[in-house]
Amino acid sequence: MSGPLVIVGAGPYGLSLSAHLAARGVEHRIFGSPLGSWEHSMPDGMFLKSEGMASSIDDPDGRWSLKRFCQAEGHPYSDAGLPVAIETFRAYGHWFQESLVPHVEDEQVVGVSRDGDGFALELASGARIAARRVVLATGLTGFAYVPAALRSLPPGRVSHTSEHADFTGLHGRRVAVLGAGQSALEAAALLRENGAEPQVLVRSARVGWNPDPAEGGYGAARPWDLRPTPLGGGWRLWVYWHSMGGYSVLPDRFRERHVRRTLGPSGAWWLRPRVADVVPVHVGERLVDVAADDGGVALHLAGADGPRKLLVDHVIAGTGYRVDVERLELLSPTLREAVNTRAGSPVLSRSFESSVPGLYFTGLAAARTFGPAMRFVCGTQFAGPRLARHLAGAASGRGGGAAA
Repeated sequence: MSGPLVIVGAGPYGLSLSAHLAARGVEHRIFGSPLGSWEHSMPDGMFLKSEGMASSIDDPDGRWSLKRFCQAEGHPYSDAGLPVAIETFRAYGHWFQESLVPHVEDEQVVGVSRDGDGFALELASGARIAARRVVLATGLTGFAYVPAALRSLPPGRVSHTSEHADFTGLHGRRVAVLGAGQSALEAAALLRENGAEPQVLVRSARVGWNPDPAEGGYGAARPWDLRPTPLGGGWRLWVYWHSMGGYSVLPDRFRERHVRRTLGPSGAWWLRPRVADVVPVHVGERLVDVAADDGGVALHLAGADGPRKLLVDHVIAGTGYRVDVERLELLSPTLREAVNTRAGSPVLSRSFESSVPGLYFTGLAAARTFGPAMRFVCGTQFAGPRLARHLAGAASGRGGGAAA
């Protein structure tokens, strides 16, 4: 079967890979709405949790950084200590795309299936194309996690943070936000600032906050003289960041535990004044049951002080994302079944290739194999060059990478 290499997804990982492939002269096509999730699933007024030095999309020459964009366009910028506004990052992403990846085809791939020794892709327009190799760079799409207890609620009474481009529609309403991470805490702040009445419900005994760089946090000088990585300071992150190439060969149990525990749920330092002592935050409370109640929602909770009932108008799950290949509906059922997975994540080679020859995953879906950096934009620094190098070799007949 003939046909080009196809990248599905035009977020940071898809754009970075395409830029690296173009620099290597590798023929390919890339489909998707540029920065689509950043435009439609992240509300105006939010800021990136990552610092400026960790928010650049990787390119072959290292010239198309967020810092350079901000300097050129007159936006404030600092490597650390100055939050990056979502509006600034969107503008940067489009600048990157228009400069390095103008060949993006703004059309959605709605189906991928096996066809001989390659793949058949169906577009939203109804057109079908052939591909020898397919890279899924679909980011968070399809992986939003809503606790099972909430899924029984009627539409309109429960949502995930990714469903909100803004929070103005919840003005004046009582909202329970579940979660202890950045998305939950920032949603609560934005809800309050848009006239809603939020409360945050946290299972753990406390809410974690990242330290302010000015007070010895991210980017600060360290006594052991390790330069902070894009993921933060400390020797553990330093070792991980500088050995990502070998991370995939470590025991699977170690990798799973490391990905789950490293950079776990917490709020950014700059968000704390907008939540702490301003928004009610209830820690140590577990959701036992939920039911629709007189146009609202009744939450039955269990905590240290015993059970209680909380009545709200709406519930928002700020419970993050869980990779599950079975939820990637753009893959045909047969193809999903053929992908070898562990705990829902695809098992990948050291070159990002799945158990289906020619089918690759990058970004969040690769975090179980390559570590927590794949959850952030800074992970493009590893994924873009490595995957492009492998695909260039495959296109020239030099072969692929070793299995993880």
